[in-house]
Amino acid sequence: MPELKTLGLFLLTALAEILGCYLPYLWLREGKSAWLLIPGALSLAVFAWLLSLHPTAAGRVYAAYGGVYIFVAILWLWSIDGVRPSVWDLLGSTIALLGMAIIMFAPRHG
Repeated sequence: MPELKTLGLFLLTALAEILGCYLPYLWLREGKSAWLLIPGALSLAVFAWLLSLHPTAAGRVYAAYGGVYIFVAILWLWSIDGVRPSVWDLLGSTIALLGMAIIMFAPRHG
C-alpha cells in the first residue's frame, strides 16, 4: 500500500508542477490574462510542499519523481494540448516509470 500512496503523491505533485508552469505559459505565449500568474505561483508552492511529504531522502525522491513527471507530461500533452502521443512517447514514459519504480521501491539495506 505504501507504493500506491507514493505513486499517488507523485501524480499530484506532477499535476501541480505542470499546472504551475502551464498557466504562465498561457500568459506569455497565448496572450491570456496576467492573473493566471497567481494560481500558477500557488500551484508551484503546492508542488514544493508535496515533494516534502515523502519520507525518504530528498535526492532519491527528486530523481524518481522525474519519471512520473515525464508520464504525466505525456498525458497532459494528450488530454490538454490535444496531441496524441507517439509510440516513442509512450515507450519513453513507460521506461521512465520503470526507472521511478526501481529507484523508489528497490529493497534497501542499512
